[in-house]
Formats: sequence, structure tokens, C-alpha cells
Amino acid sequence: MPFFVWLLLVVIYTGGGWRFWAGFRQTNFTSNRLVLTLLWPVMLANKSYRQNFVKALKG
Repeated sequence: MPFFVWLLLVVIYTGGGWRFWAGFRQTNFTSNRLVLTLLWPVMLANKSYRQNFVKALKG
């Protein structure tokens, strides 16, 4: 069972990162694309980042 939980978390993490990476042009950010993509779960606590993350997912 723990294997499936870890697998699910990896899939969610990878999927969110991929969607943010693909829609990065829609955000207000100009640099640090790799860092912002890798840290997306932690950065969601920041309101500004969260708004830009939603823009990236829609874009």
C-alpha cells in the first residue's frame, strides 16, 4: 500500500510540474523557471505564486 501512495504522490508532483513548465509564459515570472517548477508544492503557500500557478495551468 505505501508503494501506491508514493507512486500517486510522484505522479501528482510530476504532473503539476509539467503543467507549470508548459504554461510558464502565461505567468508574471521572468526567470528561475526550473527552480519555480521544482518547488511548486512548497511555493503554493504564497498567494502571488498560487495565482500565477493557476494562470500557468489554464494557459
